Amino acid sequence: MIMHVLSVRMSSAVKGMIRIMKIVVLNGSPKGDSSVTMQYVAFMQKKLPQHDFKIVNIAQRIKKIESDEQIFGEITGEIKSADGIIWAFPLYVFLVHSGYKRFIELITERAAGDIFQGKHAAILTTSIHFYDHTAHNYMHGICDDLNMKFYASYSAGMHDLFKEKERAKLLDFSQGFFESITRDAPAIKVYPALINQSQEYVPGTDLVPVKTHGRKVVVLTDSKEDNINLNRLIGRFGDLLSGQVEVYNLHSLDIKGSCLGCIRCGYDNTCVYSGKDEFIDFYNSKLKSADILVFAGTIHDRYLSSLWKTFFDRGFFNTHTPSFSGLQIAFLISGPLGQLPNLRQIMEAYTEWQQANLVGIVTDEHPNSAEIDGMLQELAQRSIDYSNLRYVKPATFLGVGGTKVFRDDIWGPLRFPFRADHRFYKSNGIYDFPQKDYSSRMQNYFLGLLVKIPFIRKEIYGKLMITKMVEPFKKLVAKI
Repeated sequence: MIMHVLSVRMSSAVKGMIRIMKIVVLNGSPKGDSSVTMQYVAFMQKKLPQHDFKIVNIAQRIKKIESDEQIFGEITGEIKSADGIIWAFPLYVFLVHSGYKRFIELITERAAGDIFQGKHAAILTTSIHFYDHTAHNYMHGICDDLNMKFYASYSAGMHDLFKEKERAKLLDFSQGFFESITRDAPAIKVYPALINQSQEYVPGTDLVPVKTHGRKVVVLTDSKEDNINLNRLIGRFGDLLSGQVEVYNLHSLDIKGSCLGCIRCGYDNTCVYSGKDEFIDFYNSKLKSADILVFAGTIHDRYLSSLWKTFFDRGFFNTHTPSFSGLQIAFLISGPLGQLPNLRQIMEAYTEWQQANLVGIVTDEHPNSAEIDGMLQELAQRSIDYSNLRYVKPATFLGVGGTKVFRDDIWGPLRFPFRADHRFYKSNGIYDFPQKDYSSRMQNYFLGLLVKIPFIRKEIYGKLMITKMVEPFKKLVAKI
């Protein structure tokens, strides 16, 4: 009895020594509390009830946060009093949702960066692992820019919460984060601060016009009047193509809002915004019908603007099917893209996933305007040449790997609700599972039996492997 009382008292004393932490969870889902990501946070709350979790719905309320500085001030007040920050969000087109991106821009615009300085931070995402690393790299970079003490990131598969092993991993991650706060663990910065070294771009007077051969060239931009270099890049590119370029500005387009994550488009690609703004008609009539599509933008933090992110998010009414297949795509960028390999990879991966051809990326980073003129000249020439040839270079891992991720999930857990994807994948041969390659299966079976015999195995792996592997290729080249 005495031992029991002592045990209870000791237990109470230990509990009294546990530091109760305030953790602010910045929710990047446009669905707010109904987000899958927030269910992972709910699991953390249930397993670690001694801590105070304050969930702030950012993406869902971004319009109010942007228009009402008092609300923004209330959020930054919560952050100021927090022991740790969890950036929690679902993946949206290689990155965070546009509303989350806008909030990050507001931090700079409203000089609120000091509030984040020194705060312990972690990243929690949910996805099917389609370019989750680019989103994590982006947010890690933002944490470094804000001088936060970044702990680590956790990329949960969408359905991991149903798996005991994965729940244990998430709990380990959560406890590790809290322990790092307790010991005030330092962080090693991974991403250096960006230095914009771009100088004023002044196009030359000499140019060699490139014949368009009737190709439809569309430039889409978010440029403003004070984006001098970007406007000049666009103007020079247009002049090189004899002015036969259609230029559209996202600021002039009626876009009621960003993607809501409602998956209304899943059945037949009909968006909840259909008939309510200009976006879908513009996308289908102006962009899909182009031969050459040029995206022109300025670097904002470690991406383009949140308006550009709205464009890419709203393009999800096509769900997981390519909408620019066969097009030539180019980028005109103002800002330090050379210091952002993560953003360059997003551009490359987006183009490959779209089954389009990346002609090139021209920036204003070069100090010599004549050199930039030469790059634009070549970009214009290649755009037309590639378009005439209908050329699309072979996909790299960026395109092949991404497509396979979608293939497997649309075949399996995401077939419902993404019925439109399933129909497209089925009719376009994207369900190219190796299990259906019966000739290879038969060959593997019989050769597998043969190499179990020692002298045959020695012969094949000792002498025949290299010569037999290249033999069919030699025969093909000889016939050609």
